[in-house]
Amino acid sequence: MTSNNNSIQFHDYQPKLAQLGEAVIHGLSQHPRSIPPKFFYDQTGSEIFDDICETDEYYVARTEIGILENHRKDIAKHVGTGCLLIEPGSGNSQKVRILLDALRPHAYLPMDISRDYLQFAAQQLANDYPWLEIHAACIDYSVPIDLPFAPVGTRKVAFFPGSSIGNFERGQAKIFLRNIANMVEPGGGLLIGVDLKKDPSLLHAAYNDADGNTAAFNLNLLTRVNRELGSNFDLDGFSHHAFYNEEHGRVEMHLVCEKSQYINIHSKQFHFSVGESIHTENSYKYHIDDFQELAQQAGFRPIKVWSDEDHLFSVHYLEAEHENN
Repeated sequence: MTSNNNSIQFHDYQPKLAQLGEAVIHGLSQHPRSIPPKFFYDQTGSEIFDDICETDEYYVARTEIGILENHRKDIAKHVGTGCLLIEPGSGNSQKVRILLDALRPHAYLPMDISRDYLQFAAQQLANDYPWLEIHAACIDYSVPIDLPFAPVGTRKVAFFPGSSIGNFERGQAKIFLRNIANMVEPGGGLLIGVDLKKDPSLLHAAYNDADGNTAAFNLNLLTRVNRELGSNFDLDGFSHHAFYNEEHGRVEMHLVCEKSQYINIHSKQFHFSVGESIHTENSYKYHIDDFQELAQQAGFRPIKVWSDEDHLFSVHYLEAEHENN
């Protein structure tokens, strides 16, 4: 495709249904039980997450948007123009819109695990930015990525907003950052949003909004498992529970069983007792220095950090220094 029309090139590497089944059965066989958070994002889950970002309590989205809007010129000065801009977990591609006119990338490569949602968001972006060449990839970005589009000689910059790095355990976060460093190659960059440590009461409110959007987002995971794997979770028998674990510096999300039930998934059966939970997500919070140390261990050099006046959130620009093994 060319950059002067409103079409997109779509690369479909959507994980197979078997991967969901394997991950759910493996996670429910462990103690404590868990399901990976990447499976939140079917079409419905992605739409609910957009609703979460609009709630009064969820400071993350509006604070990061404010940082990007207030500092877009300085961000563009450090990132440069003409790059291949890669966004793992692109969602609705809302935040990248703030930067596109300033960065004028050679091309934009959004990646998301939710195929239909990705296609819709990419087409909307193509309609609004007819000059922009878009290559959308339905892909699991939590594993090493072979880029489906990488023009020779074009510098690569990854954009990873929204504090999604917090969903990874610290060791996993370092591996993920190393994968990104390898993907963008030495001299390439990473613009990343990182949520900061703060008053736990603000965190509690953000993950337990009054309208119940986060609860619906969490429970939709079981709806998806029932629909796609033919299981029999009783959604009325589970409740959303989110809290800040100060010892580990993270918000934890769980689905807590409210009544005893047997769950069948393929040939496996799982018994859930009252009070037993499924750990569905972590969201680690960082001090700026702690995150920069982690980034350096993963092969990045911190270049610049921007934050809001209340120090709720931070946006970092990093450059890949060397190859990582």
